[in-house]
Amino acid sequence: QVQLVESGGGLVQAGGSLSLSCAVSGGPFSKWNMGWFRRTPGKEREFVAGINWGSTMTYYGDSMKGRLTISRDNAKNTVYLQMNSLMPEDTAVYYCAADLEARSTWYDRRGAFVGEYEYWGQGTQVTVSS
Repeated sequence: QVQLVESGGGLVQAGGSLSLSCAVSGGPFSKWNMGWFRRTPGKEREFVAGINWGSTMTYYGDSMKGRLTISRDNAKNTVYLQMNSLMPEDTAVYYCAADLEARSTWYDRRGAFVGEYEYWGQGTQVTVSS
């Protein structure tokens, strides 16, 4: 059974940093593309960042571009999201997601399409105070 467990969320002041982790189990993680999304109340899930199975391609959403680094460690079955210069509008629940099929369409859509991902974590809350 595939499981994704996010950690690292919390409360941070504006301008601060947080590092999120997503531990994956139940399958060949090194073959999967991974993504991070976020959701705020009343809004659709928003693409934050994506990384392909071999870490050769990374994509970032427009809202946090320049303030993020996505990375992965296939030996540890973990994907990371380093977030810097956080702003109150970054307050959201952050989810990691796994694309098991790794189709070419993931690249065509730059990792941003929710429908490409088959498994999702429960999310971790990030709150940025002003």
